[in-house]
Amino acid sequence: MATCPPYPTHPTGPPGGALRHAHWWQRWGYPLWGRVRYGALITLLALSGLVIFALVREQTGTQGFLVGLGLAVLPVPLLIAAFRWLDRVEPGPWRNLLFAFAWGACAATLIAIVANSFATRWIATATADPSSADTLGATVIAPVVEESAKAAAVLLVFLFRRRDFTGLVDGVVIAGVTATGFAFTENILYLGTAFGTDQLTGDSGIASVTAATFFVRIVMSPFAHPLFTVLSGIGFGIAALSGDRQRRRRVLLPLSGLLLAMGMHAMWNGSSAFGPYGFFAVYAAIMVPAFGLLTWLVIWTRQRELRTVREELPAYAVAGWLTPGEPFALSSMRARRLARQYARRHAGKRAAREVAQYEAYATSLAFLRHRGRRGRAGADFGVREQELLQELWRRREVARPALDHAARATAPPVPVVAAPWPMYGVYGYPSQPTYQPYPAYPAGPYPAHNPYRS
Repeated sequence: MATCPPYPTHPTGPPGGALRHAHWWQRWGYPLWGRVRYGALITLLALSGLVIFALVREQTGTQGFLVGLGLAVLPVPLLIAAFRWLDRVEPGPWRNLLFAFAWGACAATLIAIVANSFATRWIATATADPSSADTLGATVIAPVVEESAKAAAVLLVFLFRRRDFTGLVDGVVIAGVTATGFAFTENILYLGTAFGTDQLTGDSGIASVTAATFFVRIVMSPFAHPLFTVLSGIGFGIAALSGDRQRRRRVLLPLSGLLLAMGMHAMWNGSSAFGPYGFFAVYAAIMVPAFGLLTWLVIWTRQRELRTVREELPAYAVAGWLTPGEPFALSSMRARRLARQYARRHAGKRAAREVAQYEAYATSLAFLRHRGRRGRAGADFGVREQELLQELWRRREVARPALDHAARATAPPVPVVAAPWPMYGVYGYPSQPTYQPYPAYPAGPYPAHNPYRS
């Protein structure tokens, strides 16, 4: 159970926990192993990418590949921006998103093409009925293989980037970006093949197969693959909120999400079997409502995260780590944006980045404390808390003026009333703060110059 943090003391070195006290061979070996691991992962993804794009180019031809690539890339920036927007409260590192997209576009699609082709061919040979094999492959084999391949990226981040995977939004973002990469490569294949068909038949314009494929896959359902895989991500996200002792729940929830993703994917692929209007019926009755429900769930979770920030950070303001206005400013997306703009206007882009990092570390601290109060923080709670506090303290002279300005600019004009700790929002912004001044720190490696002071 987490308690109120102690009064600030001078940080005693860089974050890093146990590695700071490790033997020399442990300090030398850890980054070496990390470099080897990252090198192997990058090599694997690069080779997968080369193989999968060579296969797609062979099937579509060079001209079809280039047309498919140009059309398939159109929804990618919008989808990535949407998932990044959902992750603005506690933004995860870009390297996780790059890995997720690369896995979906390269490794997952290669697995899917190889496994789907092998399974469909085996069924066709065993049953001597190629048409039934194609139907079975599309409605059963493809959903199982593709959703499993995409969920593997979420599992890897969940296992090896556990600090970056703390809740439902993280699961949704990683799963959605992975599926966006998968859909990107798949769309190149479908659109390139459609273009090749039009080249053979001489069709062009709205009546062409390329136009119909573009309308169905890019205009009507760019969110289809992300919607399926997000169900797996939700399972992992809820599992991340579970305690370490709830092992059965941490296993069953991701499996349940994966099964739901497979089921919805199978229904989507099998919609053509429901008659000439089956696709539109499934789209209107299932896909659109499911998309709306999941969108509401993620936005509601984001608002809940902001409430968690407002509820947990005042304890650190009482202890002197934060100013009384920061819990309110950090729990408002508008105030955060104003703080970054203020820093950029008065001290440049580097200061704005420092403020953004301060906001991210403070949010992580609030979530860590929230998990600690619920008994789900893990054995490294104290080490992780000290690391985050040190990161905040290093950026305090840049971030505090900006957040103070944002808090004053966004605080609602309501009377100040007694509160268990100095805070804002419903309590207003007092014109004469009553908190104690911050203690004087001994000289250290922290900058004493205030960039907002001339």
